[in-house]
Amino acid sequence: MGCAVPPARSRPQPGMEPLSGALKKRATEQHYRAEVMIAGEQLRLRLHDGKLIKDRRYHLRTYPNCFVAKELTDWLIDHKEAPDRETGIRLMQKLMDHYIIHHVCDEHSDYKDAKLLYRFRKDDGTFPLSKDVKVFMRGQSLYEKLVSVEGSILKVREENSVKYQRAFLGCEMVEWLVQEGEAESRREAVELGQALLEHGIIQHVSNRHHFLDSDILYQFWINFRRRRRLTELLSENSSRALSESPDSPFCLRKLNPEPGNTSFLSVLKRPVTNEELLSPGAPYVKKTLTIVGDAVGWGFVVRGGRPCHIQAVDPGGPAAAAGMKVCQFVFSVNGMYVLHLDYQTISSLIMTGPRTLVMEIMEAIE
Repeated sequence: MGCAVPPARSRPQPGMEPLSGALKKRATEQHYRAEVMIAGEQLRLRLHDGKLIKDRRYHLRTYPNCFVAKELTDWLIDHKEAPDRETGIRLMQKLMDHYIIHHVCDEHSDYKDAKLLYRFRKDDGTFPLSKDVKVFMRGQSLYEKLVSVEGSILKVREENSVKYQRAFLGCEMVEWLVQEGEAESRREAVELGQALLEHGIIQHVSNRHHFLDSDILYQFWINFRRRRRLTELLSENSSRALSESPDSPFCLRKLNPEPGNTSFLSVLKRPVTNEELLSPGAPYVKKTLTIVGDAVGWGFVVRGGRPCHIQAVDPGGPAAAAGMKVCQFVFSVNGMYVLHLDYQTISSLIMTGPRTLVMEIMEAIE
C-alpha cells in the first residue's frame, strides 16, 4: 500500500510537531487506564467462565451477576493472580477506583475481603461511557479489525536497527481508515489518529511526534489481545515507565534492586561478542526454553546488549523451572532474532508478548 498524498497538501516531514511533555504524560496516564480496563474485562470473562459470577440471593433479594468478595480473593490466590490476600484486596480496590467493579448496593466504597456482594459495572450497565472510554473502545475495534485482515498494515518493522511490533506508517493508517469507511476524509482520519495517540493507544515509535499523515513510523502501544497479569496494575508508575525499566516486575520476581539503582555488576567473567557466539565450532550450545509466566512474571533479568545475557534468575520462578541459568545468552524471543538488540528492547518484547514465552538461549559448554 502506497502513501500517496493529494498534491494540494504538503506532507509533514519527520522533525515537525514534536510531542510535548504534557501530551506524553496524558497519553501515558490514558494508556494505564486502558490497561486497567483490559485487565478488568479479561478477569470478568474468566470469572463468568468459572461460574464465580452468578445470581445470588441475600436478605430475600436476588442480585444478578455478582460475586462474593471473599470467594474472589480465594480464587485470585488459587489461580496465582495474587500471592496473598492483601495483594488480592489491593487489586480489586484498583478496579473499584477505576469504576470497573462496585458493591451491589454501593454501600461500600472500598473492597472488603468479606462475604459481601460486588458486581462488574459492565454486567449491570453502570460502566461510565465517557469520551475517553469511547476512544478506547474505538481503538480496540480498529486493532481487532487490523490484526484480523489479510495483508494488514500492522507489521514488524525496523527503524535504526530496532524492530517494532504492530507498526505502521502514518500515511498508511490514514489511507486504510478512509478506504474502510472509518473516516470520511484524510483530515478526519488524522484527527482520529491523534485521538488514539493522545489516549495512549498508538504512539510514534520513539515517542517524539504527534500523529501525522506522513511516512513516520507508529505502532499500537496497546496489544489488546495480550493476557494481562493483574499484578501489573499495582505499580504506581505508568505502564510505559515499567516497560522501559530493566528490572520490571513483569520479568523479575523478588530480585529488584533498591529504587532508582539501575547499576549492576555483570555476572559474565568476560565480554562475549556475537561473532564469538556464532563462529563455527564455538563452545556454545543452543537450547529452547518455554516459560509460562505466573502471577508476578517469568522470574529472570536480562542485561547487557549485542548479545544480551541472563543476569539473574529467581530460584523459585518459572524461568528456573524451565532450565534458565545466569550467563546464558539470549538468541531469540518468540521467534524473533535478538542478538543485535539491547536489554531494554528485549525486555519490552517480553513484556508486551504472550504469557507463554519461548526463548532460544546459547549456553557455554562446560
